[in-house]
Amino acid sequence: MLRFTLMLPVLLVAACTPAPEYDLILRGGTIYDGSGNPPFAGDVALRADTIAAVGDLGRARGRTELDVTGLAVAPGFINMLSWATESLLHDGRAQSDIRQGVTLEVFGEGWSMGPLNEAMKADLKRGPSDITFDVAWTTLGEYLEHLERRGVSPNVASFVGATTVRIHELGYANRPPTPDELDRMRALVRQAMEEGALGLGSSLIYAPAFYASTDELIALSREAAAYGGMYISHLRSEGNRLLEAVDELITIAREAGLPAEIYHLKAAGRDNWPKLDAVIARVEAARAEGLRITADMYTYTAGATGLDAAMPPWVQEGGFEAWRQRLRDPAIRRRLLREMRTPSDDWENLLRAAGPEGTLLVGFRNEALRRYIGRTLAEVAAERGVSPEEAAMDLVVEDSSRVDVVYFLMSEENVRRQITLPWMSFGSDAAALAPEGVFLRSNPHPRAYGNFARLLGRYVRDEGLIPLEEAIRRLTTLPATNLGLRRRGALRPGYYADVVVFNPSTIRDHATYEAPHQYATGVVHVFVNGVQVLRDGEHTGATPGRVVRGPGWTGWNDTP
Repeated sequence: MLRFTLMLPVLLVAACTPAPEYDLILRGGTIYDGSGNPPFAGDVALRADTIAAVGDLGRARGRTELDVTGLAVAPGFINMLSWATESLLHDGRAQSDIRQGVTLEVFGEGWSMGPLNEAMKADLKRGPSDITFDVAWTTLGEYLEHLERRGVSPNVASFVGATTVRIHELGYANRPPTPDELDRMRALVRQAMEEGALGLGSSLIYAPAFYASTDELIALSREAAAYGGMYISHLRSEGNRLLEAVDELITIAREAGLPAEIYHLKAAGRDNWPKLDAVIARVEAARAEGLRITADMYTYTAGATGLDAAMPPWVQEGGFEAWRQRLRDPAIRRRLLREMRTPSDDWENLLRAAGPEGTLLVGFRNEALRRYIGRTLAEVAAERGVSPEEAAMDLVVEDSSRVDVVYFLMSEENVRRQITLPWMSFGSDAAALAPEGVFLRSNPHPRAYGNFARLLGRYVRDEGLIPLEEAIRRLTTLPATNLGLRRRGALRPGYYADVVVFNPSTIRDHATYEAPHQYATGVVHVFVNGVQVLRDGEHTGATPGRVVRGPGWTGWNDTP
């Protein structure tokens, strides 16, 4: 009896202690909810994969509680242009992006990882990447589900590539599709939209995308529009015909009846820098007309692509091997040399826009050529005793790849101006990497490690171009709204728990063109679907990322 009497107070206390109401509470942070409104002090509670409460939670309890006093608490950031399609197959942690607060990778700049036919699967498997993988999928939806099953830290979503459906039916031919081919291309877009694609993506300076007419793109965009999708494009020109290319995008949006976004908006080449004001005027006039035209950008004055962007599309018809063989033909080389040196509005010549001194070589497959990584095309041409144009041809042949290069094209003044635009979101245009293993075999553009931290550190905190709450809106709610995402992009009860906690006073990018494999710092915690993937600045190894579907997906079974 005495023993029972002594235990009774303990039992009474236990019975009176309330069970935890939440799985996690982030206590005392400065909350930026994604709306663009001023921040407020408060708490954020998570239950399972969902944001359960936001505000002053007082005496509420969580199974785990983190003191985030002095830190910003925001929705996870959306990378509007990610090339992590292959890097996530190798390393699902997406370290370079997770450590900047990115919780959603959006793919599909012209090329998507489905739909594929057997020839495309073979090409993809033997492609120029240092990463090797089996192609265990056919459709775009199957690829995204393959990533989720393998385990990835961020969420993933994709546009269906206009280039991809063209190659599926026409290969690399420079001709319009027949009516039957176009019907099949349209059917492929419909299938992708029903699987959850966000819309149609194009990349029109590259072959074979260059061969597509405006009418072809309108026809495909109409299929995306029927499912609530959008059209998004690397414009046909970012240089000499930039204004005409913007007009084309607006025409596609108007004729197909859907929103449209400009990938990585820029005025490329010194002679074209003054065109930015006219671009902005065209976009804002279209918006005033009722069209939803937006853009995204990266926060650097250099772009990155390949030496294919230094050569006219005709020489690339038929695919890479046909291009490489033409580069061995003396007569073709003479013609090509003339065209690469001649100013033209007929195709986008990034070598002329950047100059050989502004063309930095950053990636090769051939081990013997890797000594050129970090050197300019001008330097390599001088060492070889040939012109820069001839050096570009030779390097493509010798490397059996398009060769990865960085082109210095833009003005810092224009970068700053673009950041202030209220309809501008942000994308890295890069893979999600780590400074280890196969990723060290080439030098990426520093945007892979620093794009988002550079925005928040350099341009928001240090230069004060826009308020922090506005920057966070454009990293979260703006792109989520543009993409038609359900329950993503805001700190709101009922939304998925994609959350980033960072220090606005210390967030900073460290990657440079000379030493790009350096993580950004200042992000403290990251949660994806309620699971912590970054703790005290270090990756936990968790891979809770999911497929995020577009508005046309036929499998919706939840309520926003």
